[in-house]
Amino acid sequence: MKKTVTTLADGRELLYYDSRDDVVRGAVDRRPLDAVSTSSEVRRDPLLGDSVAIASHRQGRTYHPPADECPLCPSRDGRLSEIPDDSYDVAVFENRFPSLAGDSGRCEVVCFTSDHEASFADLTEEQAGLVLEAWTDRTAELAELPQIKQVFCFENRGAEIGVTLGHPHGQIYAYPFVTPRTELMLRSMEAHRERTGRNLFDDVVARELADGERIVLTGEHWVAFVPYAAHWPYEIHLHPRRRVPDLRELDDAARTEFARIYLELLRRFDRIFGPGEPPTPYISAWHQAPFGVSGREEFGLHLELFTIRRTSGKLKFLAGSESGMSVFINDVPPEAAAQRLREVASA
Repeated sequence: MKKTVTTLADGRELLYYDSRDDVVRGAVDRRPLDAVSTSSEVRRDPLLGDSVAIASHRQGRTYHPPADECPLCPSRDGRLSEIPDDSYDVAVFENRFPSLAGDSGRCEVVCFTSDHEASFADLTEEQAGLVLEAWTDRTAELAELPQIKQVFCFENRGAEIGVTLGHPHGQIYAYPFVTPRTELMLRSMEAHRERTGRNLFDDVVARELADGERIVLTGEHWVAFVPYAAHWPYEIHLHPRRRVPDLRELDDAARTEFARIYLELLRRFDRIFGPGEPPTPYISAWHQAPFGVSGREEFGLHLELFTIRRTSGKLKFLAGSESGMSVFINDVPPEAAAQRLREVASA
């Protein structure tokens, strides 16, 4: 992998990740951009104890542009974009409309491929491996920023999820606090250790392997399953067999196998609802250990992949119980979801 660091016309950082070492990235951003101005701030909720990012400047962000005006495509044929070069493998840049900025954190955009019509599932194993390297590198660099407590790499796919740019891309949020979901996991992890003397993540994976009914796919280094208490209609958790706290700690063997396993899971997601159905909307989210917390080495890195589509033409809405009380009601039994995800394996 070759990494090239440069800046955009307004001073934002841009990074190219290339599979070939001989690629030269010298293109200059020639757009007449003003300096980025954000109003991002983090406010603490005194009742719930969690944090909310207030970012009114995001109301003006780019919204469903036509394909020939996509800001994530390379700059070609006189059309200038966020990517000054006329090609790229993987590109990462600071978001022009960040939810978090400065002391309040950092937001980055990760462009998986220059092909506007592709999806992550269309990538080759080499391309998917390069994205993993980019996620890992960004986690390592963002971890060094003094205000950052947690790095979250994720992808939203599909208009139903709220995606405003159709180009295949994901995001990275670097938070100045530990997120509520992670705090809950840390508390559960500590309580499990005190009660049993064992690691919670190890026991969850062992339970699923022993039961077998919710296993979707296994490899030498990874295990994918629908969790026992899945919140979403179709939800997969992907764990490395050797527990590590974050992406930086994966060994070479796990990195190599990840691309094959993950691409197969994404392709199965697009087959859940049968032929002729539109691509399945999903969220793919890496859960990594936060920094500077007690017991972070006990945390288990894992990827959560889920869709809000519950059946053909119908979405799972977060209504009263889910939105008002955070109590999920799942219409699809996890065992049935796992069975369906096994049935739609690649030929």
